[in-house]
Amino acid sequence: MREHDVNMFLMANKDYLPEDRLPYLRSVLMNMDDQAWAGLSMVTFKSPVLMLVISLLVGELGVDRFLVGDIALGLGKLLTAGGCGVWWFIDLFLIMSRTREKNWQKLAMFL
Repeated sequence: MREHDVNMFLMANKDYLPEDRLPYLRSVLMNMDDQAWAGLSMVTFKSPVLMLVISLLVGELGVDRFLVGDIALGLGKLLTAGGCGVWWFIDLFLIMSRTREKNWQKLAMFL
């Protein structure tokens, strides 16, 4: 039964987490007790794709970084209009991986 639960969790959340950490996550999940599983069900993740869309639309204002939790970087982007567009353009390539990393950090609190 536990293997089925682990597979379902990984399938449902693999797009929200760094791909290179999924094997480690699988091994940790296989050894979790029922109480830890209950806490794990309370974790919600931000969608990297949605963060990319937000970055495209209002990334120059730093909204993407604010939503990810990088408040200082969000303020920097807001005050510099996305680094005159340069920082905004670079973030289009970085925001999805940063979102996955923040999701991993949130998950790590429960592991």
